[in-house]
Amino acid sequence: MAHEPRLMRSLRALLHHHRTAALATLQPAGDGTPATPFVSFVPYAIDTAHSQLVLHLSGLAAHTQQLQAQPLASLMVVQPESADAPVHALERATLQVRASTPERGSPAWDAARSAYLARFPDVGFMMELGDFRLVCLAPLAARHIAGFGAARDVAHEELLQVLQAPPQPGD
Repeated sequence: MAHEPRLMRSLRALLHHHRTAALATLQPAGDGTPATPFVSFVPYAIDTAHSQLVLHLSGLAAHTQQLQAQPLASLMVVQPESADAPVHALERATLQVRASTPERGSPAWDAARSAYLARFPDVGFMMELGDFRLVCLAPLAARHIAGFGAARDVAHEELLQVLQAPPQPGD
């Protein structure tokens, strides 16, 4: 494998090792006033074959309806807090994404389902619930904070590479 820069390895490990994120969507006001931000806590999987993240959401959830109305969103993954480390140095990444909902039974749905169940095998029964759907998040760009004083923008191409393969042992 070719040399991979330290920050790229770090981002790859962050995204592939963690399973939950904060999802920011826009909540339409409906009366002509601007939409307001809405944040949810979601489990996510990574579909490495398509370089995208996968959510399994209830159609009744506010964030699902908001993604249908406005597919642009943001997803933040954060290193867990540790009592012996400063919170300002926590590694984190905020991804700008475009959401889409593949049609049940389509090749895109099958790929998303496989990726999700590989990460969360205990929720297979939920795939059969009528109000749940798979939502794919195609990355557009990202901001990566690798620690205190280590902030950078991540180009779309680099982000796709990071999502395509899990970290190597030891990362």
